[in-house]
Amino acid sequence: MKKKLVASLAAAMVLGVAGTSFAAANPFVDVPAKHWSYAAVTELAKDGIVDGYGNGQFQGDKTITRYEMAQIVAKAMAKEDKATAAQKATIDKLSAEFATELEGLNVRVTKVESRLDNVKWSGEVRERYDSVKLANVNKTDSNSHSYVDMWATTQINPDWVGKVEYESTKQLRSDSEGSPSNTTRVYVEGALGGGKATIGKFDPFVGYGFVIDDSMTGVQYQFGNTVKARVGYGRYSGGIATGGQLLSGTSTAPAGSFSTPPVYGFGELDYAVSKDTNIKVAYQELSKLRNSGMILGSSQDSVHYSEIGFDTKLAEDWTLMGNYAKSNLTVANSGDNKGYYTQVTYKAADVKKAGSYEIYADYRKIPVASQIDSTWDYSAGVKGVQVGFNYIPATNIKLNAFYLAGKNIIDSSNSTDAKIYRAQAEFFF
Repeated sequence: MKKKLVASLAAAMVLGVAGTSFAAANPFVDVPAKHWSYAAVTELAKDGIVDGYGNGQFQGDKTITRYEMAQIVAKAMAKEDKATAAQKATIDKLSAEFATELEGLNVRVTKVESRLDNVKWSGEVRERYDSVKLANVNKTDSNSHSYVDMWATTQINPDWVGKVEYESTKQLRSDSEGSPSNTTRVYVEGALGGGKATIGKFDPFVGYGFVIDDSMTGVQYQFGNTVKARVGYGRYSGGIATGGQLLSGTSTAPAGSFSTPPVYGFGELDYAVSKDTNIKVAYQELSKLRNSGMILGSSQDSVHYSEIGFDTKLAEDWTLMGNYAKSNLTVANSGDNKGYYTQVTYKAADVKKAGSYEIYADYRKIPVASQIDSTWDYSAGVKGVQVGFNYIPATNIKLNAFYLAGKNIIDSSNSTDAKIYRAQAEFFF
């Protein structure tokens, strides 16, 4: 194979993979500026794909071995994450052609394991400002914060992956910066017995996150196709959030947490009624609460939650979702133990599509006894209407704002106004 053919193939693979810049200095004395391959060879050398023969010469007419070509392909594979779809297709064809030589270089060439780096990083950075009016909640205690969420995922084998998540939240207060709150989750997940198992500390996000959206340490198992079933058991590692106020049942438990994590178990069914409609039914239980500092002043040793929810496409660009939950928890002056939430959304914001957006409106009534730590901020103990939007000004950047107005029903004997404004920016990587 001729070197000038290599230049053509390599240019097709990686010219533009790392960004096209023809201003780089030419490292090869035998490739004149007027030569047809000058731009491609210069860029490939700058990006470390080709390096010539170490004497300042490229020797474009010299025949090279398949092993030398495999080295060029391997370097291109290492930068495949920056390639276009067409460039990736070319790299896949070349990696298949030189599979034997690549194996000699200890380079794996399957589509699943084609990258040299087996750890993939992703995450989010968030800046949030909230203006809050709730009973017994000062503006300085709002959920305004700086937040980072980092993920590391590694392929253990074709069927199993390991994941590490690190979250850090720095509360932004007018009187002080506050102390950062950190959470680390570590778990493995993969195929097991025809289903999928997850083991470690993770967020199970049961149903639509109405009851609990926080960590558990244990195991979950998912199986089924049209009807998907999921069960989990372990220890609840999260906190107790109620309408922006973190409460504990007794002085033995730190505010917003359990002194000893209670036992947590759940079962969930997810049924795809059609391509546009899904229904989720779930049952969750916390037990051994007396040893955990209890919750919300209740003397019960266990509490269970039953819930049902749905999401459906109403028409082009319109979606509707709703959720209902009921517990057997009884707490003095906490109001009802039945809660619900419904939301209608127009359009859909996609962080990969600059200019996309969505507008939404919801209505909720969520007494504190109907959930533990819902995915919806300022939800527990609030009855009211929220309107807001998400907008994607550029790829991987999301802007969000909402206004929530209603009643604070944390204490059923003293209902007060609730008003929350939010402005937020999120950056994904």
